Amino acid sequence: MAPATIMAGARRLVSSRRRTEAPRRRPSPSTPPKKLRPMSEIMARAKYAVVERADYSDIICEQCGSGERPGELLLCDKCDKGFHMRCLRPIVVRIPIGSWLCPKCSGHRRVRTFSQKRIIDFFKIQKSGDGKKKCNLNQDTRKRRRRPLVLLKKRRRLLPFIPSEDPNQRLKQMGTLASALTAMQMEFSDDLTYSSDMAPRSANQAKFENGGMQVLSREDMETLELCRSMSRRGECPPFIVVFDSCEGYTVEADAQIKDMTFIAEYTGDVDYIKNRENDDCDSMMTLLLATNPSESLVICPDKRGNIARFINGINNHTPEGKKKQNCKCVRYSVNGECRVLLVATRDIAKGERLYYDYNGYEHEYPTHHFV
Repeated sequence: MAPATIMAGARRLVSSRRRTEAPRRRPSPSTPPKKLRPMSEIMARAKYAVVERADYSDIICEQCGSGERPGELLLCDKCDKGFHMRCLRPIVVRIPIGSWLCPKCSGHRRVRTFSQKRIIDFFKIQKSGDGKKKCNLNQDTRKRRRRPLVLLKKRRRLLPFIPSEDPNQRLKQMGTLASALTAMQMEFSDDLTYSSDMAPRSANQAKFENGGMQVLSREDMETLELCRSMSRRGECPPFIVVFDSCEGYTVEADAQIKDMTFIAEYTGDVDYIKNRENDDCDSMMTLLLATNPSESLVICPDKRGNIARFINGINNHTPEGKKKQNCKCVRYSVNGECRVLLVATRDIAKGERLYYDYNGYEHEYPTHHFV
């Protein structure tokens, strides 16, 4: 009996040790040494201080090597080198407000690619069958055919855009827009947005327009609603966003576009124009020109917007620039609110870039530097 008692005690002793002693470490392979970031990356992210010179008379443009036109020379706040506004790519139209970095110091944002799921999530596409779309398009076509030819000549109707039939092609088109918006650190919005620190929605009323505003007809309202519903389903207009070294982001037609085709609504944050007098955003659009100037509104697509943000303007100081225009912005009263619609002014061929006149109303935008 004695040996049994000794073994039981031994078991208790061993089990108590296992509960109290530290667990043994298994041998692990040698971990690779930590990689250090290169000095160029560290310096690119390091903070910088702007040191004012005593004399700037020797500043020249790093692109053309000329010091002429000093009023158009921009100084980088990091490397302190000079660049003519017209020599930069893309061209800088207005003198930036606040600090400015040259292309080398600012770095180029990596263009992100989007998977099918990410594109659907990015644009919040609603899933639905194709039958409804075809039915709507057929009904709209039948309505057009019933109209007398005389009425069609009297007032031209808006045409809905025709999405690409291939779903993969539509995903590619939306992917280019998502990449451009992400590179500009913008969110997608296909409607006007109102913030508490900007103009309220109640300020956007067409009745405040000085001289009145044209009302969108019932037929064109149907076209607008049809295009909106198609966009929500992911049946986007056939356009792609490309990057040009001279013009920046720009829009190309990915299919033939007929004259009077609805292209897009100009969207973004709505704000009073008095709050944006010192804003250097180059894409603000007039929304409302009120009798009281303090109540005039603009659309600011610097944080939110859609493909209309990337359609470039023409140089309306040259005949060659005016010939490039193939679409226009028209302001309408839609259900009592001001809206800005982009419409094709002639047939647009596949591969042709879209342009319109930035000076449709005030004629104050400086376009003489445009290509």
